[in-house]
Amino acid sequence: MTRIIPLSVQKIPNILSGFRLLLAPIFLYLFIQDQIFWRAISLVIFFIAAATDFIDGYIARRFNAESDFGVFLDPLADKFLTFAGFICLPFLDPSQFPLWAILLIVVRDVAITALRIFANRKGVIMQTRYMAKVKTAIQMMYLYIALIFGLLMLFRGRFGEMIQIILDSNVFYTGLMLVMIITLYSGIEYIVVNRALFSSQFKKS
Repeated sequence: MTRIIPLSVQKIPNILSGFRLLLAPIFLYLFIQDQIFWRAISLVIFFIAAATDFIDGYIARRFNAESDFGVFLDPLADKFLTFAGFICLPFLDPSQFPLWAILLIVVRDVAITALRIFANRKGVIMQTRYMAKVKTAIQMMYLYIALIFGLLMLFRGRFGEMIQIILDSNVFYTGLMLVMIITLYSGIEYIVVNRALFSSQFKKS
């Protein structure tokens, strides 16, 4: 017996993805304000937006409510949120979060997203690699920790000594280098694994 999914349920994943897309610039604007209240609010917005990614994915799988538009919109919203998070970091401390490393991460993700869109339009499914999932998990974990630290940096009067010790240890710089290397490696892996698909599609074009 075919299960009929209400139209309202089918729309929920895309609505949540669209909501996440809208929250990303709001988070970015509030986070770069050097005020404790607004930066704290921005973190709440970021965590809510990140939670919608889990919720829309669960609903899409649970009720078989996936759509072609959703396949395009969901990763786009994820990328916008991730980009907003990374772009905030140089505002905290450019020595710990150098802009060049952030740009490499963003450019890699933009390039792979563009390839995925191209593949979808050609009716080709790009293989999702395990390393790409690891990359996403590591990126988000790093962002959570770095953004929370960004809020603590506004409490220098209370946590000044601890903050300075952390900054002097260069732990965030080292972590960002690790995230960047994993991100670039997963991008190269994507291209290598799917090169046959793209070469055949370009020949047909």
